[in-house]
Amino acid sequence: MDCLVGPGRASAQITPMIELFQLPHSPFCIVQRRLLEYAGARFKVRNITVADDRAEIWRLTRQRYYQVPIIRDGRTVIFETDDDSQVIAKYLDLKFGLGLFPRTWAGVQAVLWRYFEHQIEDVGFRLNDARYREWLPRSQWLAFLRHKERKFGRGCLDQWRQQEKELLAELERRLLPCELMLADKPYLLGPAPLFVDFDLYGMLGNFLYSGCYQLPARLKQLRDWHTRMSTLQKSVA
Repeated sequence: MDCLVGPGRASAQITPMIELFQLPHSPFCIVQRRLLEYAGARFKVRNITVADDRAEIWRLTRQRYYQVPIIRDGRTVIFETDDDSQVIAKYLDLKFGLGLFPRTWAGVQAVLWRYFEHQIEDVGFRLNDARYREWLPRSQWLAFLRHKERKFGRGCLDQWRQQEKELLAELERRLLPCELMLADKPYLLGPAPLFVDFDLYGMLGNFLYSGCYQLPARLKQLRDWHTRMSTLQKSVA
């Protein structure tokens, strides 16, 4: 399913429209979607499912990549080069002048995004996936179940659902450092958002995707931060 996002049609005559190929619930896709929204870009969403043929993505990347997200910007196709790269985000940062990767914070951000994408995502996706019947169309249940069980073992989704209480407690524990970072500033590293803010937003977006969960009530600063991040728009000079 395709979806247009951003300003009116007139702008399409000026610059090519960016296309985001995504799984809507993927934390990594949510990061890039939110960056495009923040930048005020006009973009087209190309939704796929776990059962879809990835032939188009394979073709666009010249047989180098078959995962999502990828972005097509005119004739340029951008995708990640390894599990810890941020090629797409850095491309969007440069294209739209977002200022999300200042050299001063390069090392700190590299440490944080790895923590978010491994420690936070690892718990959040299990909670969301266990609730797949509540957010995924019935026609996709079998493909989703098969995909997950081939990767994590038979009965994994039922197991995660049974472990819900423990997983929620573990997620709160892993989010506590973020709460402490936000105690005296509006964003994780200072007065303005950097890439790690959008990265954490994406990981939490996956956790919250089913609509069955909320951020821990005790993490008030994190909840306030999430509200800001949900509507944040880049300032126009």
